[in-house]
Amino acid sequence: MKNEPLDRSAIIAGLVPLKDWQLTPEDVLPQVIEKNYTFKDFNAAFGFMGRVALMAERANHHPEFHNRYRQVTIRWATHSVRGITALDLEMAKICDQLATDSGIKA
Repeated sequence: MKNEPLDRSAIIAGLVPLKDWQLTPEDVLPQVIEKNYTFKDFNAAFGFMGRVALMAERANHHPEFHNRYRQVTIRWATHSVRGITALDLEMAKICDQLATDSGIKA
């Protein structure tokens, strides 16, 4: 079920196919998964954030964003369960797809 918190080993296994996503240390609560993206410019970064926002609204599941010029850090966690769920991993995968479409810098 998508609303049940995953244990640490399940989260780590779920991150294997997702490039550069990190799990916060065990002693940092609540646990989150996060990734830093660098885009070709501010417009590409902001466009990515807008696309993620639209997707998040449709899923009724919202990330934490940090933006500085062409850099975006995004964090996913499910606040209602104070942890990471399968939905967070699914949203991370979608973010990677949207980043590619938004002009991520290689």
